[in-house]
Amino acid sequence: MSGWTERPDGLMLSVRVTPRASRNAIGPGPGEAFAVRLTAPPVDGEANAALIAFLARAFGVAKRDVTIAGGETGRNKRIAIAGDPLALAGIAARLYGDGP
Repeated sequence: MSGWTERPDGLMLSVRVTPRASRNAIGPGPGEAFAVRLTAPPVDGEANAALIAFLARAFGVAKRDVTIAGGETGRNKRIAIAGDPLALAGIAARLYGDGP
């Protein structure tokens, strides 16, 4: 299984965030979630802002198309990404290690 679900308006990702990492990275994580490592600290929303910017860049969408749908104050989050579900699912599969 994977860390995302296709929706009519885009994708819903499950992510586990690790702030204060040595570098920004994304890959398969625990259970059915992406593991996202961010250099930003979990202070004053910096990690959430960095997460949105990082995922927008990784999926090739604008920052306004990435929203935190759940878990804003925790490590485990649900992220909504607006756009073409099939194209976004292809990107997610490559990032998760399931795609070509």
